[in-house]
Amino acid sequence: MIGISMEKQFLEAYEKYADAIFRHCYFRLSDEEQARDIMQETFLKTWEYIAQGKEIKNIRAFLYRVAHNQIVDHYRKKKESSLEGLQEKGFEPRHDIRENLMDTVDAKSVVETIEKLDEKYRDTILMRYVDELSVQEIAEILGESENLVSVHIHRGIQQLRKLLHYGE
Repeated sequence: MIGISMEKQFLEAYEKYADAIFRHCYFRLSDEEQARDIMQETFLKTWEYIAQGKEIKNIRAFLYRVAHNQIVDHYRKKKESSLEGLQEKGFEPRHDIRENLMDTVDAKSVVETIEKLDEKYRDTILMRYVDELSVQEIAEILGESENLVSVHIHRGIQQLRKLLHYGE
């Protein structure tokens, strides 16, 4: 049986992270309805996990891992998806990130260029700089070592700079 404190903790997590999980899904899917479905499925699976009496040490990382797995499953089912149309649908990167990006290139070209990155680099770059997750949280979400995540972030930034012809 689920205790009142577990239910309260879950509801607090929903209030705190639902929008962030939705953005995380939307940025990767470019489909508002699919993003909302996956966000809801993420919380449903998390609730089921808690209902089984299992403990979650870091709810934020757990939610992102479940969402990430749902997105991977979605892409396995539907190979043809892209981030096109993000700007057309009104997506605006967080202001401070956009400000930094606008110093060097147009944000739309960055989004298009991020799509060209190897998946392992793209995911870590997005989680780190869009979702603002720590290296430790990303490692937990992806089931990788912190060192490997740091390497992927570093190499992803190098690849992104190369694709943007920045720093040559």
